[in-house]
Amino acid sequence: MELITIADVRTAADDLTGTVVRTPLLPAPWDEELWLKPENLQPVGSFKLRGATHAVARLDPDVRSRGVVTHSSGNHGQALAYAARAFGVPCVVVVPSGAPEVKVARMRALGANVRTVPPAHRLAEAERIAAETGAALVPPFDHPAVIAGQGTVGLEIVADLPDVDVVLVPVGGGGLGSGVATAVKALRPSASVIGVEPELAADAVESLAAGEVVVWDVDRTYRTCADGLRTNLSARTLAHLRERLDGIVTVTEDEIMAATGRVLRDARLVAEPSGAVALAARLFHRDELPGGRTVAVVTGGNADPAVLAAALAM
Repeated sequence: MELITIADVRTAADDLTGTVVRTPLLPAPWDEELWLKPENLQPVGSFKLRGATHAVARLDPDVRSRGVVTHSSGNHGQALAYAARAFGVPCVVVVPSGAPEVKVARMRALGANVRTVPPAHRLAEAERIAAETGAALVPPFDHPAVIAGQGTVGLEIVADLPDVDVVLVPVGGGGLGSGVATAVKALRPSASVIGVEPELAADAVESLAAGEVVVWDVDRTYRTCADGLRTNLSARTLAHLRERLDGIVTVTEDEIMAATGRVLRDARLVAEPSGAVALAARLFHRDELPGGRTVAVVTGGNADPAVLAAALAM
């Protein structure tokens, strides 16, 4: 499996200029060695805009003109719809039943044609639509251009904090972790990149231990409130994480919700549960992590108001 390189990430950074926000590093008021990378400040509320924009930009213009299609529980779907609109092409998003309505509504508002299917059928339906219409399939994470686009998060972290020691990154399908680890390890080899995963969707922990993709079915992964992290790794992302990730920890549902409330109250950032798992690791599993200057990636903020209210009540 050919892995992406730092050159690929730099190319992606050029493609993102003018569309994607270069988010700052914000010091955490309660922890002098912690910074937050607030990707919830992107126009679509998550880091997914980076990979989607780069992937659409790299398509052959004739292929791109036929439109794009993907499968997503919400954030990648919004990102691809936004990127497709910027390029003036149609977008279809296959959504698993049970996806947060706030995310589905935003996909539609961005012009996406949304199709809802049972969770286990999302990929097959997206592939069917692509074959039937000629639209380009842009998967949420299993694509070199998507991974390279997500890697620009790591590029910016090292540029803004050159002496960073630890980067904490949520792991779902593994695209963000793959890209961030690629950039950080190339530019700051001494830094540790640590993945963070919900305990109730810990397929990446098992996959890394087994050396092959271990699939958790939807009955298991859909137990977590972190809906953006319910997907399994692919062979491509597993290869990147095995080569470049320095470790992975898991966090509980209570820890995720507590971190969601903490970042809202004390950092004044709106994070969805998936976006707060890296902070949860720092708050509750600090003894399992390397020490030093740490960045926690807040991956997104597309949370249902009821979820935020529950987090604040903890």
